[in-house]
Amino acid sequence: MAQTATQNDFVSGGPQKFLTFSLANEEYGINIMKIKEIIGMMPVTVLPQTPEYVKGVINLRDKVIPIIDLRCKFNLEQVEPTERTCIIVIESETDEHTQTLVGLIIDGVSEVINLKGDEVEPAPNMQTDLHEQLILGLAKCENGVKILLDIDKVINHDELASVGKEPS
Repeated sequence: MAQTATQNDFVSGGPQKFLTFSLANEEYGINIMKIKEIIGMMPVTVLPQTPEYVKGVINLRDKVIPIIDLRCKFNLEQVEPTERTCIIVIESETDEHTQTLVGLIIDGVSEVINLKGDEVEPAPNMQTDLHEQLILGLAKCENGVKILLDIDKVINHDELASVGKEPS
């Protein structure tokens, strides 16, 4: 079972690897252990009565995978996809410790980075629980700061559970 790194893991454990990607001129990172694959954009089947950030589903090797637009999820400006726009397929863990495949639409993949404890700081207290819930930490890199996401908390499994089901 893939585990999400925590701030304590950086202090007590060895280096962690993160896939970094761009989203609205910012750099984000997801623990590489959560990444299943990266695919190009493909047609998404839109489903009615889903949250706005759930763009629909795709059929990937006979698995129906919900697709989330991270720009929309983070309330960022919507733009037309480019040739760099792609889908990161991740394996997210629910509160019941089951694994779910989810696709994340991002602006473009950047690189894989190795991070040690002294290269990651906790997110500053912004007087909101949102940052503490979604941000694992901030990576100090040569070319700036990368926002490390706790992807299991970014994904709202309660809303995804209703994707494709009839409303009650």
